[in-house]
Amino acid sequence: MTDETLRVEVAYAREHAQALLPVQGAPGLTIREAIERSGMLERFPEIDLATNKVGVFGKVAKLDMALADGDRVEIYPPLIADPKQARKTRAAETAAGGDDG
Repeated sequence: MTDETLRVEVAYAREHAQALLPVQGAPGLTIREAIERSGMLERFPEIDLATNKVGVFGKVAKLDMALADGDRVEIYPPLIADPKQARKTRAAETAAGGDDG
């Protein structure tokens, strides 16, 4: 390959807004660099890279991971509730309802 420019996309979605922004960079471009170059942090100030998980094509990855040409970086919104705690809460509510039989 003679073209040394990587082309990737950075994606973020929330309930009422989403964005898919193209980014170019040299080989070795990391997830963090792609997100910063995309302008996504300015567009969605609620994104906090210290807490939001990120990934590539649906697989969670670290911010310092180097990207390949054509990768799609995804920024995942925080969960509203911890899934384990939600299951415990539902189970407790079911048990509290008692057995009418």
